[in-house]
Amino acid sequence: MTSIDRRRQVRTDQVMGTVASIHLIVDRSASSDAALPEELEVAVRACFDELHDLDRVFSTYRPDSDVSRLRAGELDLASADPRVALVHGACVEAKQATGGLFDAWHQGWFDPTGYVKGWAIETATERALRPLLGRAGVQAVGLGVGGDMQLYTAPGSDWSWGVGIADPRRAGEVVATVEVRTGAVATSGTAERGSHIVDPRTGSPALSVASATIVADGATDADLWATTAVIAGFHDLSWITAPRVQSGLVVSPTGGVRRFARGVELTTLGGSASVPHLPPAA
Repeated sequence: MTSIDRRRQVRTDQVMGTVASIHLIVDRSASSDAALPEELEVAVRACFDELHDLDRVFSTYRPDSDVSRLRAGELDLASADPRVALVHGACVEAKQATGGLFDAWHQGWFDPTGYVKGWAIETATERALRPLLGRAGVQAVGLGVGGDMQLYTAPGSDWSWGVGIADPRRAGEVVATVEVRTGAVATSGTAERGSHIVDPRTGSPALSVASATIVADGATDADLWATTAVIAGFHDLSWITAPRVQSGLVVSPTGGVRRFARGVELTTLGGSASVPHLPPAA
């Protein structure tokens, strides 16, 4: 099937302090230029609603969220939304898996930032969007939130998602591209939000990586390991053999690039050199 036979439908919403966008690749015969079949619109709304609900529970910026109330001592883990205990346990495992580079307790309280956005993206898409594949002419679905994305392609479709990885030093330019059929891409670093990631080993901001992008099976792992890559630093790729990490790259503040795939470093480029392509994800 060619691009003439299908169209991309996009819906957006403001959530988690950023823009969330849902992309559906559908047969032209199944939708008009602006409208989607009702069952698809219902699924889109359900996905956004779940993101809003997860933000209500996990936001560190909302004083009434379960996570904020835990920090304030107004709530205990047993009394919180049961999804908090689920993420709490996952963060314990993530701390162990990363050798302490990711530590949701490094400030003295539970803060799942660096894990929970990817988990929320993957959770919402698995529940609301993935079941649409093959229904109502849907060939592929994807959800992006603040630059992190979970992507799916229906078996038998020739669709592939082309993802440009932003150059952290040059607005509007890309430093690499990757093709994904089903998988996730997450980017973390200082380029968009400044030095907001703290190295738990020192208590100081992690500054030796301008951006780290991870391609993984799911957004949970992509988000976790992108955060870990920033904390580990530009010169430490010892973590790239982690399960479910497919490929990625790290960019230094001076423009140096290190890229890797399937646990092996592929190239190291200094200065402002760019990497045109990463191996395709499955």
